[in-house]
Amino acid sequence: MLLSSVYLKTLRDYRVAILGWGMGMGLVIVSPMASVGTLINTPAARATLATLAAQFAWNAEPVAAGTVGGYATFKIGIFIFLMAVWPLLAASRMLRGEEETGSLDVLLSLPRTRLQVALQKVAAMWTALLVMAAVIGVLAYLGGVAFKGDFNLIDGWLFGLNLALFCAVIGGVALVISQFTLERGTAAGATGGLLLVFIVVDMVHRVIPNTDWFSHVSPIYYYNLSKPLIPSYGTSAGGMFLMLALAAVLTTAAIALFARRDIGDAVRVPGLGGFARPQPASRALPERDWSLGSVYARSLATIAAPTFWWTLGIAGFAAWMVVVVQQLVGKLDTLLASSPNASVALNALKNIGGGGNALTATFLGAMFELLPVLLMAFAITQVGRWSSDTDNGRLEIILSTPQPRVAVLLGRFGALATATVVIGVLTLLASALAAAIAGVTLDSVNLAEATLGMLPLGLLMAAIGYLASGWLRSAAETGLISFLLAGWFFLSFVGPDLKWPEVALRLSPFYYYGTPLLHGLQFANLAVVVVVAAVSLAVASLRFSRKDMTP
Repeated sequence: MLLSSVYLKTLRDYRVAILGWGMGMGLVIVSPMASVGTLINTPAARATLATLAAQFAWNAEPVAAGTVGGYATFKIGIFIFLMAVWPLLAASRMLRGEEETGSLDVLLSLPRTRLQVALQKVAAMWTALLVMAAVIGVLAYLGGVAFKGDFNLIDGWLFGLNLALFCAVIGGVALVISQFTLERGTAAGATGGLLLVFIVVDMVHRVIPNTDWFSHVSPIYYYNLSKPLIPSYGTSAGGMFLMLALAAVLTTAAIALFARRDIGDAVRVPGLGGFARPQPASRALPERDWSLGSVYARSLATIAAPTFWWTLGIAGFAAWMVVVVQQLVGKLDTLLASSPNASVALNALKNIGGGGNALTATFLGAMFELLPVLLMAFAITQVGRWSSDTDNGRLEIILSTPQPRVAVLLGRFGALATATVVIGVLTLLASALAAAIAGVTLDSVNLAEATLGMLPLGLLMAAIGYLASGWLRSAAETGLISFLLAGWFFLSFVGPDLKWPEVALRLSPFYYYGTPLLHGLQFANLAVVVVVAAVSLAVASLRFSRKDMTP
């Protein structure tokens, strides 16, 4: 029955992602509720927490931070937008990905119009987001019951719905961009870069006075208008409706563009020459193209566009954080100097920011926690390309030439590793330049270790993705490793707050990354990540060399 329509078949493909992201993000929002009790056990501690939370406005607006729902909303902050990675990938693959592989031609050969196919696929993605929202809402409610929150089940569902609407907007952006590109990877990369831009734009009005108007261009601004887990703040029907309308407009525009263009072609933009146009027939096979010299070179050429967008987003985000920290630390110095409970305040600050003695390093230590997560998200988007090529037979042409299978896999992985190194190096340069311009004093060695130390984590995610592709199809594999990233993030982000044993925390690679900006990189710990990545890649190579390539 699940294969009787495009809608049901697509929804079936999303089953792993629905379960993984729904439960994963639900647990992420619940976990801070368990630790808030120790932070607000006295009126003085509650007041101190609320005051210090205001200095972390770059992360989230601190509203009722002394309550269970308020602290959970504030604590998770921008990290909740990690969920947008799934609709970003799903929407990029939905139409453009199937055009790349040729599977859309087969689907359209049946008595179905383009409009019907596109509408059913979009409806399946929206349904998946709504189911995720319901799961997140139920888990948030159960967490509130367990830890004495003052919100009800409806509030929990509204929280999930608000997040789902934002994800629908990001999915709509990816769907529109994919109509102007010839590859889903380019669309995913551009959307990922825009997501990071949206995050930064929304931060501006909370850090720089009188810039509220500027943040209105980010959909995150309208997401933040609603805080359902804080009954005294409530839900903004206007903000949620605006996100729904924006998602609908973007999706409608994408479907309209898809219905009017040629399959396999891209929308032609007047005035941009050959942008996003297929090459003329005489150059359909570019024999003299530099990238055709090896699998590695060709893979490097195809990954260049998404690498540019992700580099722009990650390096730009890191530089922005360095610039912002100077203003935040100046405010906090004044606050602590006038506070009679300065020692209590500093302890609370270290608990929020991840430890450390210097305020600048403490703030940046908290901000830089997101960088490895973003780099691993980039790896997931590129692993999906490899898995899809394997599923749809696009590697058969390469393997028909005298190319060993292992060399093909290592060539693709080598290109992804090169892109990862480029992102890390440029992030380091952008951070160092921003620190010099803003006059922020940072330990140059620790800064280098913090930015370059995240590279093994990105390669680990890529190696595990290549390993999973040996047994799973593209949709299931992407959903699984996305869920794995969410699980690792959950372990490291909330495990310490919940006083989990160290043996549990060691299951996450973020444990081995540590806080290098504060304490330097522990190379023995990082070696564990490198060994696991190498073993995963070796097993993936062995599996690929023996795998039956027939679907």
